[in-house]
Amino acid sequence: MKILIVDDDLDLSGLIAYALRQAGYLTVEAGDGLAALEAFEREAPDLVILDLQLPRLGGREVCRRIRERSSTPIMMLTVQGSEEDEVAGLDLGADDYLTKPFSPRGLLARVRALLRRAGEEKPAPLAAGDFALDLEHQSVAVRGGPWVRLTRLEVRLLQLLLANAGHPLPAERLLAHVWGSRGGGDRQLVKQLVHRLRQKIELDARQPRYLVTVAGVGYSLNADGVEA
Repeated sequence: MKILIVDDDLDLSGLIAYALRQAGYLTVEAGDGLAALEAFEREAPDLVILDLQLPRLGGREVCRRIRERSSTPIMMLTVQGSEEDEVAGLDLGADDYLTKPFSPRGLLARVRALLRRAGEEKPAPLAAGDFALDLEHQSVAVRGGPWVRLTRLEVRLLQLLLANAGHPLPAERLLAHVWGSRGGGDRQLVKQLVHRLRQKIELDARQPRYLVTVAGVGYSLNADGVEA
């Protein structure tokens, strides 16, 4: 399950993303209103966490445009806690309204409640091609074989790769999802984690069929084991 976080406060956005990833959700971040609309179209998130005060295009307008085309749940964030602000946000189509500052536990509870109302109470298991990933038990099965236990970091890496199966992902995005790194991350961490995951999902880790290196880009998961 994927959540789009829209906030120009990069530190707060990173904190929210980290808390959501710890709870098993995929996250995408956008730092302004126009980038938010682009990310919404590109990523098709299951929920949007949207700050009201945004550069380039305000949060209210972003909410209005999303609601014109989709019923995806929207949670608004703001430092403005008046009843008028809350009513205005809800009238635009937001499903919930959270005033800053807030605790990560409180945010997660509101996220779960919104997803429950939308019919999806917790992150769903991921499956693509030869793979089935059980998030609750941190295990993967390949081609209907036995379940293999993964570490938490391996789960996060495979989760993102499965959600983007067939599409190469840069090391920076993998770093951000797995470790929460924000630029200037250590690519060696990704390389080592990819190596460990290959030991568990490949017949021959020295000649990977599934988790392949894409020269000049990063890594891609060929979920059916067939090269593009």
